[in-house]
Amino acid sequence: MHHHHHHHSHDHHGHHHHHGHHHDHSREGNKKGLTIALLITAGIMLLEFFGGLITNSLALLSDSGHMLSDASSLVLSLVAIWFATKPASPNKTYGFYRFEILAALFNGVTLFVIAGFIIWEAIERFYNPPTVASGSMMLIASIGLFANLLSAWALMKKGDVKNNVNLRSAYLHVIGDALGSVGAIIAGLVMWLFSWYVADPIISILVALLILKGAWGVIKHTVHILMEGTPITIDQNEVKKALESIEGVINVHDLHIWTITSGLDSLSCHILIEDHQDSQKVLQEAIHFIEDHFKIQHATIQIETSQIHHGEMKV
Repeated sequence: MHHHHHHHSHDHHGHHHHHGHHHDHSREGNKKGLTIALLITAGIMLLEFFGGLITNSLALLSDSGHMLSDASSLVLSLVAIWFATKPASPNKTYGFYRFEILAALFNGVTLFVIAGFIIWEAIERFYNPPTVASGSMMLIASIGLFANLLSAWALMKKGDVKNNVNLRSAYLHVIGDALGSVGAIIAGLVMWLFSWYVADPIISILVALLILKGAWGVIKHTVHILMEGTPITIDQNEVKKALESIEGVINVHDLHIWTITSGLDSLSCHILIEDHQDSQKVLQEAIHFIEDHFKIQHATIQIETSQIHHGEMKV
């Protein structure tokens, strides 16, 4: 039994390298996309801040505050990627991959807080809408919109916005900003044409609700990963059925599938086989099957015959 395990860890070491390589490639892209977005965001933040001081526009100043929170979320996402590349240690055997998930969770929560502030501020403004210098507001908001779309494009083009939850949370921040700019332009236009200053808080609330929707998705996803939930793309019953269909397998138990960080899933299970079967052959078949069908390159499989007895796992 022991010897078999050694052999397996050898085999899977080879696998892991191949995986790590692919991972680094998308990570490099993610880093590039985030860096570009960060530079653009920081630039616009300064423009809006000084623009707000010069034109005496509160709308711009508060938007530069929004940009500041965005820039910090991008910094956090970059730090997370840097952390994730740190090697694993005997103390942290998975390394710091999970830090990306924590960063995404933190970003999701800050989006909630920002949206809350926007709604609060908007409600105050309903009762007493201040006069806004709509012309310069539209001009600077347009520059902001262009920059945000550029950041979003950089993140989509270079990074993996769909599958990496850390990058996705940063992307949602940028999109939230772009929506804020669109809102500011529309509100500016309405105020400029009709002097209807209540347009400002109304649009702000709509934008805040859109931000909340995105943030809730990120929070739900990150909590699922932190709870060691089965990856959304994988059906545990299907995995069990597939493994039990391998010739000579009696049953599969203690099957666990979880996500370490975006794009890195793990699986562990015990497979009970008929006593006369070749355990290495079954093991090899199981490893290939899991990799081909479920894209999990990191499987830890314990092969057992009827003589093996072990305590029940509590979960």
